[in-house]
Amino acid sequence: MRLIKGLLVVIIGLFLMITLFSLLIPSNVRISRAVVINNTNTTEIFQQIVPFENWKNWHPIFTSDSATFNRVSKDGSFHIFHRQQDIVLALKDSDSSSIHFLLKVSGANDVQNELVIHSLPAQEAVQVEWRTITHLKWYPWEKFYGIFLDQLTGASYEAALNALKVYIESRSDK
Repeated sequence: MRLIKGLLVVIIGLFLMITLFSLLIPSNVRISRAVVINNTNTTEIFQQIVPFENWKNWHPIFTSDSATFNRVSKDGSFHIFHRQQDIVLALKDSDSSSIHFLLKVSGANDVQNELVIHSLPAQEAVQVEWRTITHLKWYPWEKFYGIFLDQLTGASYEAALNALKVYIESRSDK
């Protein structure tokens, strides 16, 4: 009985230490990726980004055969079913240099996204930057998950931007 009490105290103490340590980890994770697209202008990039229908031309998830892509509302929100997950892209606002939208995946944290378009006139190019903010809950496992979030999701943002670059540059070559 004494051994069980001691083991229980150690387990509770370890859980409390991990929880207290996790409170020092930020609750917001920011990820940013960028690509420079040559021989194009901001208008052409904006036309591929703002209507979510055009994402099927370049975004890896939408170009795959396993994704179904349906418009769900007049406010610009889209519903995608991919790999047995429901994904919703909810447009928040957009202007001539950026688009803000919310990515909602069933069973995951909502992710605020921003695609920012910077013109580089000296190079006859445009830089497109994808910024995300993920809000984590206070749970220790959520906070520790946040430490690895950049490695887990950053590559997919980079792949999407590179696909946009390839698509835009191949159109401008014609």
